[in-house]
Amino acid sequence: MRVTLDGQNLFDEQQLEIEPGSITRDSIERAVAGLDGVLSIDMGGRGRKIKQKGLLQAKSRMQMNNRINAISAYMDGNTHTLARSDGEILNNLRMDSFKVSKERAGGSGIVVDYEIIYTQLV
Repeated sequence: MRVTLDGQNLFDEQQLEIEPGSITRDSIERAVAGLDGVLSIDMGGRGRKIKQKGLLQAKSRMQMNNRINAISAYMDGNTHTLARSDGEILNNLRMDSFKVSKERAGGSGIVVDYEIIYTQLV
């Protein structure tokens, strides 16, 4: 499955997983004099977390650093669009975290695992 972020092909297809979470709701609860219990006010949907995991490959350490920096640049507080090759489009995504782990030598260079956490704003 091929994935693009704002039309940019930043990710490799190997072991790519996208896990959308459930939309969360928010509420305010207040105690009211003369009321047995609490008053609960529903504040509506607040968005959902989306987790993306996969591998990044590069031929050299410099190329890997460039790929990591290009992806990290999307942690800018703005909203972005993630599009999958199967036609699914996830809009209004804010990139909250980008973690790189398990760097190792791959067939033709360097391979790292990564995880990105987005919040899809409602």
